[in-house]
Amino acid sequence: MSVVEQARRARDAAEALAVATRTVKDAALVAMADALVARTPEILAANATDLAAGREAGLSAAVLDRLALDAGRVAGIADALRQMAALPDPVGEVVRGSTLPNGLELRQVRVPFGVVGIIYEARPNVTVDAAGICLKSGNAALLRGSSSAANSNAALVAVLRDAVASAGLPADAVQLLDATSRDSVKELMRARGLVDVLIPRGGASLIRTVVEESTVPVIETGVGNCHVYVDAAADVAKAVAITLNAKTQRLSTCNTAESLLVHAGVADAFLPPVLAAFAGAGVTVHGDARVAAYSDAVVPATEEDFATEYLSADISVAVVDSLDAAITHIRRYGTGHTEAIVTDSAGAAREFVARVDAAAVMVNASTRFTDGGEFGFGAEIGISTQKLHARGPMGLPELTSTKYVVTGDGHLR
Repeated sequence: MSVVEQARRARDAAEALAVATRTVKDAALVAMADALVARTPEILAANATDLAAGREAGLSAAVLDRLALDAGRVAGIADALRQMAALPDPVGEVVRGSTLPNGLELRQVRVPFGVVGIIYEARPNVTVDAAGICLKSGNAALLRGSSSAANSNAALVAVLRDAVASAGLPADAVQLLDATSRDSVKELMRARGLVDVLIPRGGASLIRTVVEESTVPVIETGVGNCHVYVDAAADVAKAVAITLNAKTQRLSTCNTAESLLVHAGVADAFLPPVLAAFAGAGVTVHGDARVAAYSDAVVPATEEDFATEYLSADISVAVVDSLDAAITHIRRYGTGHTEAIVTDSAGAAREFVARVDAAAVMVNASTRFTDGGEFGFGAEIGISTQKLHARGPMGLPELTSTKYVVTGDGHLR
């Protein structure tokens, strides 16, 4: 089936979803969750095929980690759907309203986009998260995963479509595009008028391609070259714990810290313990000359290191002479995702928050908290690093647009 035909079927499904009650949508989400758990063996069998092919193709450990499923991960994905069912339905929410001087009643209400296309790499959990969040927000989902997860995604979508249909909604609310052909991506990006919005999730190259070549409106989910800045007024023990968590809690996520900046005034106290902690965790430090003075294990950092989203057990580290220098460094190399400061100075925290341009700014907290689930949004569709419509973790409200409803009583202009 062509992408155009799938998009047309998605539009028909979107019409039914737009008027579906919360009760019906929530029942579908619970049915999806139950089906995932019940059919875990077939999902894991498909995933094992993808993992074997990935190892043979030489995929990196980080990519294989993103690709891998086990019973625990499937259960976690299912739980996210149940949590989503418990969240308020954004559709129909009145954003603002008033009665105009002429007596017209004006309301701005949330409505679904319609058909949402998602292009993503490796992570099969995105298949379920995207399908669920689109359904809850009244949108039909066109999913285009990577070829490396083709079997896993096919198994997951088969389960989800059966569950959606069992709840009385169109199975075409969730559709998977062909992952073996690049033409499916091109057709999806050109399906303006059939697809309402396109969301890419993946590496810099994928996102750049979709943003530059799509005629469908795109919500950009960006690369995460996230920084932790340890200020002169930082508590050293707290700073070490936060930095280690931000880097090592999970290496392959976009909110993992990839760069560490250390104020010269705290370097003597902070760098020895944090470098030891990194060594114990198997993290390779790519540091400037000032960092290298503290350990022979430090690899000399290049310009490229400071601009890299590693998604691996690597981190770039530099010593800076001031808060201003740290912010200048972040402005040069950051990607607008998440930036963190560790400090006991309220003034330094205020200045950092005010001057750093990012979707999320953390004060004395790990960058790993930039996440829809951690923010209480339920499963997210992605983390937007752009500034129009949505920024940061995109939960249910961010998967809607609005319309104005104007009610009069024979009013004429």
